[in-house]
Parts: sequence; structure tokens; C-alpha cells
Amino acid sequence: MKAPTNTPIETTRPDLIPTSRAPAPPEEEESSSHAACPSRANAIVKHRREPDDELQAAAMGCSFSGLNALYDTVGGGGGDIWVNDYRFRVVRRLGDAGPAGSFVFLVKEVVAAATASDGTGGAVPGASGLAKKKGIDPSHISADGTYALKKVLIQNEQHLEQVRQEIRVSSQFSHPNLLPLLENAIIAVKGVQDGLQNHEAYLLFPVHLDGTLQDINKNMLEKKEYFPTISILQIFRQLCAGLKHMHSFDPPYSHNGVKPDNVLITQRKDQPHLAILMDFESARPARIAIRSQADAMQLQEWASEHCSAHYRAPELWECPTHADIDERTDIWSLGCCLYAMMYGKSPFDYELDEAAGESLQSVTKSAQIKWPTEAGPSYPDSLRQFVTWMLQPHPAVRPHIDDIIIHVDKLIAKYSI
Repeated sequence: MKAPTNTPIETTRPDLIPTSRAPAPPEEEESSSHAACPSRANAIVKHRREPDDELQAAAMGCSFSGLNALYDTVGGGGGDIWVNDYRFRVVRRLGDAGPAGSFVFLVKEVVAAATASDGTGGAVPGASGLAKKKGIDPSHISADGTYALKKVLIQNEQHLEQVRQEIRVSSQFSHPNLLPLLENAIIAVKGVQDGLQNHEAYLLFPVHLDGTLQDINKNMLEKKEYFPTISILQIFRQLCAGLKHMHSFDPPYSHNGVKPDNVLITQRKDQPHLAILMDFESARPARIAIRSQADAMQLQEWASEHCSAHYRAPELWECPTHADIDERTDIWSLGCCLYAMMYGKSPFDYELDEAAGESLQSVTKSAQIKWPTEAGPSYPDSLRQFVTWMLQPHPAVRPHIDDIIIHVDKLIAKYSI
């Protein structure tokens, strides 16, 4: 599978001035006259304003920066934001995402009223707007028009390039178990205090409000509840399918962030949970040739910044000066994730609790997995052996994703009876 070329959509608007006026609660849908404004930026926030403010907005080209306005909408509700040609109303803040300066909001698409000739008789989420965009899987279009909007405040060129790379990489993937990027925009705005040009990025995704695998694990542990074996295998199989898609590219991509926090779970009636792998900030081509001490140190430094320590493969902790790193770093993380589904935390979290004075790096390198002995879930030996198989400290003998899928399918067949 050859990776296509994809670039972020960007625009430069140094004249945009953020508004400090708190918006009033949303009322009826505004008319689509704003949508026709020819000088609109890729991503802007529009509020209901007093007459004087309307004159000021007209002078600025019918645009307001989202820099402060999205914060205002959290407390007061309301506020519309455009991401390229698509308009959304901010409903509420869902939480933070990744590093400082990244936030996620629940938004609802605002679709312009239908014309009399099209026979739809009015604005219906999904009847136009994103639903008309080419290349989007219909299953990713929200029935009620709600989506998740990630807003990133970018303060320097290095961070800007990281966001561009995240957009380029995540735009290449199309799989039911990988969170799709539906739309994106990067805009340049004036700094609020120093007048320097900063950037804001807007990334639009389908929304999954049941939370992450980590959220569910935490809630279940508080109730002393555990996933049954078959549920664990069904969720795990979906993660494998998503990773297989990434590993099948030429060159293969590694996710580098497989962990319960990055797995969205949707609970479905009379069906297995839907599992979706998200967050491609650290995804990149998997195969890296290490040929010197400098190469090894560079990889270790990158991994310390981008890969969660409790799910990080040993070769990313201490890389040899001559090695070929590949996508099997994700297999290690998968093994840790499977253990976490069983017991609520990474195997190396558990081993740290048991091994006084040892560092996380040392217990990871040893790969001596300990299993909880206190009263709790009883899982079959075949599931524990499966975890151990993936947590081979030497990457050359660690299985590939195709091997993992063959084995998990056998286990599903066995425990579905």
C-alpha cells in the first residue's frame, strides 16, 4: 500500500483580531450570509455581536480569530467556527489533548438551509456539508451532526511542523479501527500580547463519547469488575486490524503510542465493543537504520519525548549502535495493552510496584512479567502466554502483526464456544 501525498490546508491571516466579548447563549441558527463572505479565513469563530461590533467585523473581513473566542464559548455557550467550507457550533469542551495548548471540543455542524429546488425542505445535519465531501466514508458522518474538534495553539516553528506532520500522516489512513481525520485547517494569527505571528490548528474527527479504554478500565477497577476473556480478545482483534493497516504501507508506519489512553471504545447493544485507535502525533515510518552512537542517541531522545514510558519497547530505551528498528515496537506496546485490559495497568507498572528500588527502564529491559496473585480475574494460561509472546525483549524474535492476528483469531474461535 503506497502512502499518498497529503498536505495540511493553511491560510495566513495576520489581520485577525481576537474578540474578548463573551458570547451570549446560542439561539436560532444564523443565516448563511456569513458563509458567503469571500475573505473568510480557514478557521474562524463568529459570535452574535452588538451593532458597533458588526461594523468592526465588516472592516476585518467578517472574521474573528478563534484564539480567545473558543475559551469564551466554554463558559457561555454558542459561537460558530468555520473549518474551511464547513460551519460548526461549539457545544462544550470535552477535555485536553496531549501537550499543553491542545483542547478538544464537542461541536455540531450547522448546515445551510436547503433550497426549494433540492426537495429536502431545510437544514438537516448530514444532508449536506461534510456529507457531500468526497472521500469521506459515510459511516463517519454523524447522524446528529456532532463531531470532535481538536484545537492546537502553536507557538513556534518546530511545533508547527509537528502538527503539519500529524495531519499528513493521519490523512493517509482509512480503516474502521483508526480514527479518521475528516477536515483540517491551520491559520496564522497575530499574537495577543507581543504582536508576533502565531498559528492555530483545527482538526475535526468523529466523536465517541463513551470514552477511552483507560476510562473504562479505571471505572471497572473501582467496582472490582473485569473484562471477560472473549471481550478482551474482541477489542484486541480490532486494535490489531488497525495496526495491520498502518504496518501494510510502503514503507510501513508505526503508531508509537499504542496504549489504553489512545483507544476509543463505543459500547454497542448486542454487539462487541467498537475499538478505535487514535492519536497519530507520534506515528512515522517504522523502519530506521541505526549505524552509530549518534543515531542511537537521537532515537532514544525522540522516544523519550513521544512514546509513553510504560508501553515503550526495550530497543527504544537503550538502542544498540548497530540495529534495524521496525514496526515491531508496536507489537511490544500491544502486549502491554493486552495485559492492561486484563489487569488495569501495564505489566511494568505492576512490576514496579513489586520491585523496590528498580527503575522503569530496568524492569522493561528484563521483560520479567509478573502476574497478579491477589483475588481477581481468572484468565486462561493461553491468554497469559499470548502476552508473553509479544513481550520478547529482542525485537528480531518478536512476532509481526500478521502472526498476532492469526493467533488471536484462534483464541476467539476457542473462547466463543
